[in-house]
Order: sequence, then C-alpha cells, then structure tokens
Amino acid sequence: MTEHEWVSERFAEHQDRLRAVAYRMLGSPSEAEDAVQEAWLRVSRADTGQVENPAGWLTTVVARVCLNMLDARRSRREDPAGALPPEPDASIHPTRQAGPEDEALLADSVGVALIVVLDTLTPAERLAFVLHDVFAVSFGEIGAIIDRSPVAARQLASRARRRVQGAAGASDAARSAKREIVEAFLAASRSGDFAALLELLDPDAVVGEVRGDHAVAAFFSGRAQAARLALVDGVPAAVWSHLGRPKAVFTFTIDDEKITRIDIDTDSDRLRDLDIVILTAGDKERR
Repeated sequence: MTEHEWVSERFAEHQDRLRAVAYRMLGSPSEAEDAVQEAWLRVSRADTGQVENPAGWLTTVVARVCLNMLDARRSRREDPAGALPPEPDASIHPTRQAGPEDEALLADSVGVALIVVLDTLTPAERLAFVLHDVFAVSFGEIGAIIDRSPVAARQLASRARRRVQGAAGASDAARSAKREIVEAFLAASRSGDFAALLELLDPDAVVGEVRGDHAVAAFFSGRAQAARLALVDGVPAAVWSHLGRPKAVFTFTIDDEKITRIDIDTDSDRLRDLDIVILTAGDKERR
C-alpha cells in the first residue's frame, strides 16, 4: 500500500468525526465542509512516516484549519453564515428523529445557546471547549494545537464552559415556553379549533400576505395536518416533510406569549442546510 492510499483510507475512516469536529467548531455546515476539504489537501501532501495515531493526527489538522478560519472570521468581524447547533453524529442534512444521543447533548448544553455563546468566545477558548468537552481531546493535545500549556488550555475550556452553562439555563427556559406554544398552535390548527388559534395569536399576527389574528386563524384552521413539531436550528418550529425530506419549515416569532409572525420557507436549497430534529408528542426537548 502506498503512502497516499494509506492516508486516503485513514481519512475516509475518520471523515465523519472530522466533519463533526469542524461543524461544532464553526457552527456552519458549509464552512465545516470547507474545513474538511482543506484538511484533506494538507494531509494528502504531508509526510506520514511519524504518524502513530491517525485519528488524533487528523483531528489536530482539522482543528488547526478551523482555528485559522475562526481567526479570519474574527478579524473580519463577520457573523457565521447559517450558524447551527452542533450535529451529534456529523450527519448534517437529513431530517431525523431525536434519539438518546440528542438528549445527552442537551444535558451538555448543546443547542442554540451554545452557538450564540461560542460566537462570543475567542477562537482559542472555543477550540479548547469543543475539543475537550465534546470530543474528549486531552488538554495536552489541545495546548499543542494553540501553542499553550496544558494548564492554559484547561483554563480556556473552563472559562468557556462557565459562559456556556450560564447562557444555557435561560435559553432552555425560553425554548421550552416556545415549544409549548408551537405545539398548542399545531394541535389547534389540526383540529380546526378557531378559538384556540385566536388565543395563541397576537392581534396583529402576520403570515405572508395574511394579516390579523382572525385572518391568520382562518388560514390555518383545519390545516397543518402533516406538519410535525421539530427543532429547526435548535429552535422549536414545525416541519412538513415528504418521503423523509423537509418540504416546508414553519418558524414562529413569539412576543409576550403570543405568536406575532409565522414564516413559511419552501426553498429547497435553504432547507437542505437546516438542522432538523423531528420531535414526538410528549418527548422532552432533545438537542
């Protein structure tokens, strides 16, 4: 086996993990793909004679690529395009049922709160937190990536963890309340309960060109039969799917416990880049 073939096999073997590392680091599926591709270009040209731990070596390469991308993003003062909550199994696109791994990730404060808080961290803090707390990379390895001591890497991760945990509590409460409203709206819509719809809608509620609570209630009454409660980019929403593929996403703007706006997105390109987890009635929120 040639060196190039060996590298190709090892890269293919660990590609899902590498994509997951990049996705959690960058918060964007497109940027994660770019990072993995850049990592492949680097490792395909590298001398692998001294590589004893392929998984650790490849993770380090991807982490360094992501660190450079985060530094560049920070210097441009740009927000991440299409920021998403980290994907637990590196399967970025498909609509899927929430599972035990999703529940475990929620316990670790993974969700919208994580992405929002991670974007406020320095690249080094973000890398230390994600690699250690999510992927169990040692502080010694992390320190080597960011040119810091293991103790300094531990401090960076600890500081990031405190900020993430602090934001997660408030975010979870807000998401729980929103989920209850969205779930109630879908139930009222399916059953054609006009009064219940009015109770959930703000008097000035809007959906597309339809304006006013009575008009919006009439628009949805008896409809949404196939729409499912879901987390879309970690936020409670509704999704209509066909043959397992999302065809329409309903997102809700809520103010003072009233729905003020409902947006319906049917653009296939945008839907493809969304992280969608279908929830079942009575389940705990899992992400």
